[in-house]
Amino acid sequence: VQLQASGGGLVQAGGSLRLSCAASGSTFNNYAMGWYRQAPGKQRELVASISSNERTNYANSVKGRFFISRDNTKDTVYLQMISLQPEDTAVYYCNTDPAISAYWGQGTQVTVSS
Repeated sequence: VQLQASGGGLVQAGGSLRLSCAASGSTFNNYAMGWYRQAPGKQRELVASISSNERTNYANSVKGRFFISRDNTKDTVYLQMISLQPEDTAVYYCNTDPAISAYWGQGTQVTVSS
């Protein structure tokens, strides 16, 4: 079972990125899924989650700027990020919500320059 995050990169402040999380080896359609991030020197935090029936929830720091969605036909979860700020710089991971330790992947780096 793998959750592979992709789509990160280097953007200027105010820019946008769309992250994807593809599941393989199993289906996660019945799970709540989350996007997490870990900045240097900080703990990993949950920034957005989506339930199996597509109810969403966001950390206050990203509310109105990040949007989580899922396509169960593709076993993929997305994170659309707009108005990115330097403080959004982190490695972004996807996992179930709550997270299952065995499902942590390598994540994808998002770097926002000022």
